Amino acid sequence: MIRTRFAPSPTGFLHIGNARTALINFLLARRFSGNFILRIDDTDIARSKKEYIDAIKKDMEWLMLDFDELYMQSSRLTKYENAKQFLIEQKLLYPCYETQEELNIKKRNLISKGLPFIYDRESFHLSDSQKKEFEDEGRKPHWRFFIRDGDITWNDGIKGAIRFNSRNLSDPILIRSDGSMTYHISSIVDDIDLGITDIVRGDDHIANSALHIKMFEAFGKKHPNFMHLPLLQSINGQISKRYGNCALHTLKAKGIEAMSINSFLAKVGTSSDIKPYFNLTELINEFDITKFSKSAIKYQESEIERINSKLIHSIPYKYVRDQIDFNELKELGIAEDDKNIEEFWNAIQNNIDTIKQIKDWLKICKCNIVPIIDDAQYTQFASTLLPNEPWNKDTWTNWTNDLHQKTSRKGSELFLPLRKALTGMKNGPEMGLLMPFIGKKKAYSRLQGLTA
Repeated sequence: MIRTRFAPSPTGFLHIGNARTALINFLLARRFSGNFILRIDDTDIARSKKEYIDAIKKDMEWLMLDFDELYMQSSRLTKYENAKQFLIEQKLLYPCYETQEELNIKKRNLISKGLPFIYDRESFHLSDSQKKEFEDEGRKPHWRFFIRDGDITWNDGIKGAIRFNSRNLSDPILIRSDGSMTYHISSIVDDIDLGITDIVRGDDHIANSALHIKMFEAFGKKHPNFMHLPLLQSINGQISKRYGNCALHTLKAKGIEAMSINSFLAKVGTSSDIKPYFNLTELINEFDITKFSKSAIKYQESEIERINSKLIHSIPYKYVRDQIDFNELKELGIAEDDKNIEEFWNAIQNNIDTIKQIKDWLKICKCNIVPIIDDAQYTQFASTLLPNEPWNKDTWTNWTNDLHQKTSRKGSELFLPLRKALTGMKNGPEMGLLMPFIGKKKAYSRLQGLTA
């Protein structure tokens, strides 16, 4: 069974790039009836915050990415400690005593020569007496993983064949000097322990994957299948937790629908058309990891806004109903079982960009507004010709035809003053659809120039 995971660190809010990784892992698992796991990588005690953990769970729920299992790395520290001891026994984890300043000097020297920073393994060759001398000075070691020589190869599910020479990789720090675990060791231990079969992540992790293959080998395990997605890049090149305009909660606050985000992220960077989908089942059935391009992708919020508008303009009411806040509509006299809401949705959806705007148009129809009167003589005369109720979608046409016959007005001269008086707006949904919701009493008062 396929088992995928999404492993965010709770050091900030999820952004659009995180969401893409989560979604693709979810779709891959569901496409093959597998398990999707949420793992909170909260071993960085200083930076991890409960508010971010809660926000991650809330965002996942909003995106409808239901996970089968949830794990917190902070509750699994004993497992990482056992793994540490195993690697020490295998002589694949060795203590290093350089200070950060000393490491920075080494790094600067290499960079000045045009060389990448690859740790020189100076500490690996220390004698026991030299180690004791450093420890007597009060230095606490950090621990590096010894990368054995040899080519590292794998067939990436998106990038194809990838090859690394292990000598081009620097022995990574697995244990910090304060005893805390880095991402590398905790992630590998969890992937093994939780039986992760497939890992989908950004292509900025390709070098990490090469390193991790060596670590899987050190534990005597076969590495999972790797698939590296090209990164999303905004116009200014920044998509991260530091830039709030890409955060999911920011997009949600603007009225962007979860399925608009899911629709965009599931198809961007593939050969498929980017169009709105009403539910995740459709995306699951169409999912094919091999369709993703190897190239970086530009992200523009306007693209998601465009998809959102298309979604709103075409989505059936049954998908909208659960997202309407009926508590907000109670003040307008709208009950949750009000059958007219579906009719109202059908009337206005082509003229709104977010579901939240349904309340705005209900207010225009149900609450008092200040009418815009450009020609009081005309609108007052029009009020005297209002037909008797009940009104339906043909009321507007019959009424304006009567006005045309009696005034010879036509086009915007006939229609626009009526719209502005009845709605206080220059544009909006078809008046034939709105008229029944406004009703004759309010229509008459508004045409008279009265607040109603």
